[in-house]
Amino acid sequence: MTRNLFGTDGVRGVAGRAPMRAENAFALGRATANRLFERLGRVPSIVIGMDTRRSGPMLAQAFSAGAMARGADVRWVGVLPTPGVAFLTDRNGHDAGVVVSASHNPFDDNGIKIFGAGGRKLPDAEESAIEAWCARDAESGPDRTGAEIGAARTDGDGVDAYADFLRRHAPDLSGRRIGLDLANGAATALAAGLFRDVGAEVHAIHDRPDGRNINDRCGSTHPDAIRTLVRDEGLDLGVTFDGDADRALLADRHGRLVTGDHMMAIVARVRGDREIQATVMTNLGIERWLNAHGVTVHRTRVGDRYVLEAMLERELRLGGEASGHLLFLDLAPSGDGLLSAFRTLAAVHASGTPLEAWMDEIPTYPQLLRNVRVAPDRKDAVARDPRVAEAVASAERELGQDGRVHVRPSGTEPLVRVMVEGPESEQVTRIADALEATVTRVGAPA
Repeated sequence: MTRNLFGTDGVRGVAGRAPMRAENAFALGRATANRLFERLGRVPSIVIGMDTRRSGPMLAQAFSAGAMARGADVRWVGVLPTPGVAFLTDRNGHDAGVVVSASHNPFDDNGIKIFGAGGRKLPDAEESAIEAWCARDAESGPDRTGAEIGAARTDGDGVDAYADFLRRHAPDLSGRRIGLDLANGAATALAAGLFRDVGAEVHAIHDRPDGRNINDRCGSTHPDAIRTLVRDEGLDLGVTFDGDADRALLADRHGRLVTGDHMMAIVARVRGDREIQATVMTNLGIERWLNAHGVTVHRTRVGDRYVLEAMLERELRLGGEASGHLLFLDLAPSGDGLLSAFRTLAAVHASGTPLEAWMDEIPTYPQLLRNVRVAPDRKDAVARDPRVAEAVASAERELGQDGRVHVRPSGTEPLVRVMVEGPESEQVTRIADALEATVTRVGAPA
């Protein structure tokens, strides 16, 4: 295992290559159990779930074997959305929850996310402690033997408990014709059934995972699929999830994309939240609209872990990202696509105003997000390069107070994300084109 193992969302990489080889997952399982024993002084309990990737069972079983070799007990829940594992970690009092998933990344990737007790993502200090155990794995002593080897069993009622929780927070959708894009991912385990349970007529697409088609031109990273379905079938609205279902975006009856920013704005206005936690990517038009209605928008850097940290510090109950990763901390310990969709639709229902009318009212500035592929070893250096810094400064001078520019490396892929926002679409496109060209030049392999 290498140092700096954990990224912004767990450990992630191409399945079958370090750090996503079976032996790496085994070592991470041992290290996690060692850290839990060190901190708790007793046998720890770990609940493990995964998305639909072909490499999931290989890595989940390897992690499980490593944890059991060091005496931890393991509870299996199989394919389940990431927030479902977080929910069960909290509900059933597990000491840790583990999800084998690369979320919205392509099929070839996979990852291992670890939740602490209570179902919240680990703080940096805990991840560092686990990584330290990985580094000294050979010196950590022999594995357990006999009755000290950890026990494993399947958690038979975990999925039902999570589904019951979601139903309690779902609105009555009787008579609504709703499209669902399940991204061939973890949402296929229960999403369509849940929407039917609360009265919706469901039209589902990308609901047949084969181990290789997760996020393949579908789901929340490819929202045109749900927008097209809603328009072509004349549906009332649509919901699209990512591969592990911790994100959700909506489409109104006209096929317009309802982003996470829109969803937070609707919920905040209907519930009466006076403050919400957003990120640097949150649309400036929506922020100014919320400000005009007495809602303060706080910003932090991109990443749900940073949103969570800021929310806890400010004691807020609502926050999230434009990508559709929302946090309802008064209801759940982690971002949950199904919960986010249900609570947004509940707010729409309570308001008496149709979703499309909300979209007519909430203004957005033209915003372009370009994902620029760069050499993997250049990703972090590109955003700090003086040529990129000067191009960003020039764009910011041109936009002034009515626009924003943000350039950052992806936390999970060999990409640099370029965001440009301003009042005029033509100007935004021109600036984004120029920045993309600069990043491409700087990020090319040496």
